[in-house]
Amino acid sequence: MTLDLFNQFMTPKFLGISLLLISMVMVPLTGVQHNRLTQNRLTVLQMQLFQHLTKHLMMPLTSRGHKWAAPLLTVLWLLLTLNMLGLMPYTFTPTTHLSLNMALAAPLWICTVLLGLRNQPTTSIAHMLPTGTPLPLTPALVLIETVSNFIRPVALGVRLTANLTAGHLLMTLVAFTTLKLLSLTTTMTTLVYTLLCLLTLLEVAVAMIQAYVFVLLLSLYLQENT
Repeated sequence: MTLDLFNQFMTPKFLGISLLLISMVMVPLTGVQHNRLTQNRLTVLQMQLFQHLTKHLMMPLTSRGHKWAAPLLTVLWLLLTLNMLGLMPYTFTPTTHLSLNMALAAPLWICTVLLGLRNQPTTSIAHMLPTGTPLPLTPALVLIETVSNFIRPVALGVRLTANLTAGHLLMTLVAFTTLKLLSLTTTMTTLVYTLLCLLTLLEVAVAMIQAYVFVLLLSLYLQENT
């Protein structure tokens, strides 16, 4: 049973070829717009959502940070689609793999740090030591701030992986329980199935929230370096 629980996180293969890359390539196709005089309802809703998110994410940033609007929205759309992809039958969630999340988090975090060192090196380095720190505590605080800064990309990747993995495991356990109770008692089966439906709605919300939190934290890191 333990193997069955974690088999859902294994990358499926077809003819020996991993489907992880194919699933990621298919994501940009969902956002392609057609050259039409009248846009459909889905495109209009998508554009309004992107405009609202752009205003919300870019408002705290300076004009230099506004150039990051397109990359941040692209990452948000990618994570949102990949997170929701795993909730469909006969699919898997690519963002439950820590390697994928770290491959997104680490380069983006490095870009924000390098941007701060290029545009405002003094201010970026000054974040390592709070104002008014006593001299004996200076080495310890610099070391703590440095470690906490390097932990940021790890926290981004682990947070996304842990939340999605825990939700999928819980859904699998409840689904197995529903199937076992199906031949025993109707009342308990109905209650557990209701719990499974509510848990599915919660997992949909978690998939959207985690994608938004990932991009929001990136925008906060960007705010410190612009």
